[in-house]
Amino acid sequence: MRKLKSLANPQTRAGMSQFGIPTQHALGISIPVLRKLASETGKDHELAGRLWESAIHEARILAAFVDDACKVSETQMERWAADFDSWDICDACCGNLFDRTPFAYEKAREWSRRPEEFVKRAGFALMATLAVHDKLAADSAFHAFLPNIWDECNDSRNFVKKAVNWALRQIGKRNLRLNRAAIRAAKQIRDVNFPAARWIASNALRELTSDAVQRRLKKIAVARASQQRKPSGRRRKQRR
Repeated sequence: MRKLKSLANPQTRAGMSQFGIPTQHALGISIPVLRKLASETGKDHELAGRLWESAIHEARILAAFVDDACKVSETQMERWAADFDSWDICDACCGNLFDRTPFAYEKAREWSRRPEEFVKRAGFALMATLAVHDKLAADSAFHAFLPNIWDECNDSRNFVKKAVNWALRQIGKRNLRLNRAAIRAAKQIRDVNFPAARWIASNALRELTSDAVQRRLKKIAVARASQQRKPSGRRRKQRR
């Protein structure tokens, strides 16, 4: 805590409110500075808990960076989620810690149905970060999220609708199969007669159907098909 307070920057703190971040418990420390401090500190579950209990904004983000996902319990996830009061703390926890736990998929679905703004956001933030980070997950794991996205597409709260959109876009950028599924879901959401749903759908469709995304996904599909056709080292020796 002494180190964090020595890094406080009043100018950074003043600028945080422009991004919708509450500053009453903030010191004004940038994310790159916090990541550097986390790399110097290393993983420490006990320290993470003590940082979180301080209620200092940057200390809670640092807690997400230094905690050990293998030691995080479901009870801890619920306790921390109940404390979420800003989108950046929510996203830091989901994208750096919670999505590495064995409870991530369950909590993504469960939290997406919760009424609290930042807990609901956390559900969709988990969907988005799992789509990026869990390289070995089957497509079915992400197909299962699409009904949750549909169910909550009419939530007009800014931090919720942006997270719903984020989840839909990241699922649709995972591979061509999920891209087609996400585009179908977005078109269905677009037909919902509600402003939040139309915004979520139009923004997602703009990216998911773009030439850049389609080229990247096709390139990935070709590379994977080529890798699957390539004979193993043992089979190559047998052919010789």
